[in-house]
Amino acid sequence: MTRQVGGAFASVVEANELPRIVRLEDNLYAAVFTLMKLLPARYIVDRARRSGALAPGATVIETSSGTFGLGLALVCRLRGHPLIVVGDPAIDRNLRTRLEFLGARVELVDAFDAPGGIQGARLARVAELHRAHPGSYVPDQYENPDNPGAYGIVADQLLSTLGPIGRLVGPVGSGGSTGGLAAALRQSGGDTKLTGVDTPGSVIFGHHNGKRLLRGLGSSIHAGNVRHTAYDDVHWVGAAPAFWTTRELYAERAIFAGPTSGASFLAARWHARQEPGSVTVALFPDDGYRYLDTVYNDDWLRAQGVDRIPPPAEPKPVTAPDDLDEHWSHLAWGRRPLTEARRFPS
Repeated sequence: MTRQVGGAFASVVEANELPRIVRLEDNLYAAVFTLMKLLPARYIVDRARRSGALAPGATVIETSSGTFGLGLALVCRLRGHPLIVVGDPAIDRNLRTRLEFLGARVELVDAFDAPGGIQGARLARVAELHRAHPGSYVPDQYENPDNPGAYGIVADQLLSTLGPIGRLVGPVGSGGSTGGLAAALRQSGGDTKLTGVDTPGSVIFGHHNGKRLLRGLGSSIHAGNVRHTAYDDVHWVGAAPAFWTTRELYAERAIFAGPTSGASFLAARWHARQEPGSVTVALFPDDGYRYLDTVYNDDWLRAQGVDRIPPPAEPKPVTAPDDLDEHWSHLAWGRRPLTEARRFPS
């Protein structure tokens, strides 16, 4: 798909898929996306159309309760594909409205006790729908290598703007953005360190599965696109510090972002101050409009029992993922496989 026609973008998708690069501190920068998952959604759909895996007018079916679903809805609407999004009851009302306004059909699954938790139940429903719609296409964000493969263009943008990147910090869900960007940056000849930001209650880096108030990162399944041996460090950030830092980003820096951006900023700022001679880049995945009724709403925070206090000045250092603090923990992962998650040296 051509990104520009003359001086204009081919569509609003291409116009919004790349981030703005913003300097936050001396050696700390943010890649600020309006909707980060728009890029892999467009990339996956267009490559499937070119290969014949997605026929003209065929139905697209995917699991998402967040921004990948919205990215797909925008792309499918413009490319002429019906879309079914399988989510769960935690999907926010405003997002569901936007999906349905774009013509997507939204199905909710609430079997939290299913194998693989709620995400396992959602994937099972996607498989059922795929069988019921012959010729349909499943983007499969958790396993499809085109998800991380989409981010090469962002790596080029970062390198041409900032030069060598010492450390990349970003939230981890499907593993596409952090893993794909780090791989592309390292292929340029540097050895960029990679920090993944997760949350307690997520199994990605070896913690137990549990309820998570902080959404948009974390998982109850192990996605194939999360290559654990790519990560140098892992932070687990709880809801309260993520929400506080998200609001701080807007109140003090006028960056109106979602809570995964707050979690990313918290970890990235700490690393940048530990490594003053190196450039650190934080990924900010989406804007704040979805969160006006939640993260930016004091009544909602009180109803959730979220303490509005500043986060700790630094994370709790841990040697295993079963020793997490509810607020903020850090583990020097060391590019190890997940099988070694509970055998780190003390």
